[in-house]
Amino acid sequence: MRSKFGIPVLAVLIVTSIPACASGFDDKVYDQQSIDALAAKVSQAEPSEQCFLYAQLVHEMTEFSLRQYAAGDVGKATSLLKQIQQLSHKIHLSMANDNKRLKNAQILLRHTSFRLTEMLHNSASEDRPLVAETLAQVNEAQTEAMLQVFRK
Repeated sequence: MRSKFGIPVLAVLIVTSIPACASGFDDKVYDQQSIDALAAKVSQAEPSEQCFLYAQLVHEMTEFSLRQYAAGDVGKATSLLKQIQQLSHKIHLSMANDNKRLKNAQILLRHTSFRLTEMLHNSASEDRPLVAETLAQVNEAQTEAMLQVFRK
């Protein structure tokens, strides 16, 4: 009798606990307040930490932009994409100073690039040029970060 009930209960516990243990880049829900707080942190950070923090900010803004686009707020999503382009340029400028978490920044930028690619495929035709331009700039920053990692 015990084995009849034990195996199904164990199976249910395993199936329900695996998603709870899994975590990834997309688990956290980003909002404007968290983006503003991170932007303030970046402006006060040491130059050796700025590259990773910029990459984190670009990632959060991308995730928030995806949510805004899905909710139908194309204006806010477009504004965020333009800000992401500006921050991608700042990543280039701060990359030489970052010795600490350059590999982490590269991984985060790669994931951001993946999410922007998803956005490109799901966006309306009139929004695609901006998304494609943003994706190109993030890809460029990610490639440069990867090259910097291999040089060290």
